[in-house]
Amino acid sequence: MQGILFARRLAMAGLAAASLVAAPALAQDTPAPADAAAASNAGATPIAGDGVYKAFHEQAGIQRIIDDFIVRVTTDPRIKRRFETTNLPRLNLLLVQQICYLTGGPCAYTGRDMRTAHASLGLHNDDFNALAEDLQLSMDREGVAFTAQNQLLAKLAPMQRQIVTR
Repeated sequence: MQGILFARRLAMAGLAAASLVAAPALAQDTPAPADAAAASNAGATPIAGDGVYKAFHEQAGIQRIIDDFIVRVTTDPRIKRRFETTNLPRLNLLLVQQICYLTGGPCAYTGRDMRTAHASLGLHNDDFNALAEDLQLSMDREGVAFTAQNQLLAKLAPMQRQIVTR
């Protein structure tokens, strides 16, 4: 039953896959991008206003979501192998920045663009489906409203074309 609900939710948000699977290359520091570059590197422009950011319980809530999410993806038997060589503290930092930025928060995303960051990983849609399900569970655990979750997922969905290579 939960799988059916998740599939419906994914379709409603237009999310074929989230763009958050980590690359070992994320371990490298990158300079803070300019505003135009931030949107490009983060994969999308931010949601207007701060309503979604507040629905995510601002930066503290986003940090809790990502902390929970990292535990989920690194223990999820479907995708945990994807994170074996990842610098998890750096991944955590970049995901908090990206979600904060995309939800309209005051953060700047300092990571690489999605295509470059994921180019060598050979990712499949199944990887993204598992990852998106883990993200949904982490957002649910934080109590983020369904509509706010869908607004973020709608920003993440188009990134699939830049990331999935297989």
